[in-house]
Amino acid sequence: MSINSENKVAFIGLGVMGYPMAGYLQQKGYQVTVYNRTTAKAQKWAAQYGGAYAQTPAQAAQGATLVFLCVGNDNDVRSVVYGEHGVLTAMAAGAVLIDHTTASADLARELAAAAGEKDVGFLDAPVSGGQAGAENGVLTVMTGGESSDFAKAEAAIMSYSRCAKLLGPAGSGQLAKMVNQICIAGVVQGLAEALNFAQNAGLDGAAVVEVISQGAASSWQMQNRSLTMLDGKYDFGFAVDWMRKDLGIALSEARQNGSHLPLTALVDQFYSEVQQMGGGRWDTSSLLARLKR
Repeated sequence: MSINSENKVAFIGLGVMGYPMAGYLQQKGYQVTVYNRTTAKAQKWAAQYGGAYAQTPAQAAQGATLVFLCVGNDNDVRSVVYGEHGVLTAMAAGAVLIDHTTASADLARELAAAAGEKDVGFLDAPVSGGQAGAENGVLTVMTGGESSDFAKAEAAIMSYSRCAKLLGPAGSGQLAKMVNQICIAGVVQGLAEALNFAQNAGLDGAAVVEVISQGAASSWQMQNRSLTMLDGKYDFGFAVDWMRKDLGIALSEARQNGSHLPLTALVDQFYSEVQQMGGGRWDTSSLLARLKR
């Protein structure tokens, strides 16, 4: 099996992140073939961006130098990588599989080994920046794998990113994403408590944010979520259901490596309360809604 074109790539998974990411690749001159479980969405993408779509992951990966994945969880990744219709059956020696799914570090190591048996490279490359970051092409990509594989994929990854860095061997990208989510959980909870305090104290929350966002209290969450939190608007952004999935991965890894994450575990419980309120699909900033019950 030979690779047909330097610019031929595949993208598997067209959710709120993958859809625009694949679009940026096509716009940057790559020949993109997509696969999505819902064929209608793949057809829509192809019509919008001028790329192609396939009926199976393997068909999409045929002849591709790079194969990108952006699906839901560990089992979703396995379902599009392995088996008769999985991408590994079609990938040529020298091609690279890049997994943008936020998944476990154990899965990354498993995939690296499976890909290596076929002389295929592998990068675990979870992203940060949310739906807006994907749509604006400014994601941050945390990557694990071999430097030679990263060199093959870096230019393509930068089609939809503002920062991509190799952090170590396979699994390092997923571990870094856990660090990212641990940080976010604590910051959002702190911001929710602060805004609730401001309102209970009779302050103008927006005015307070305008002042303190110029100092040491500022954060991405404050800059981008504080006003919508004050307005009680949460029907957008990164869903609580997905954040709980990510925090569950981090807490499991912490048990393996001996880390203590008491704050993360507490915020995970708070997110479970938001789910019980019917907010599973709300943005992660909805921690404030829990305080207003």
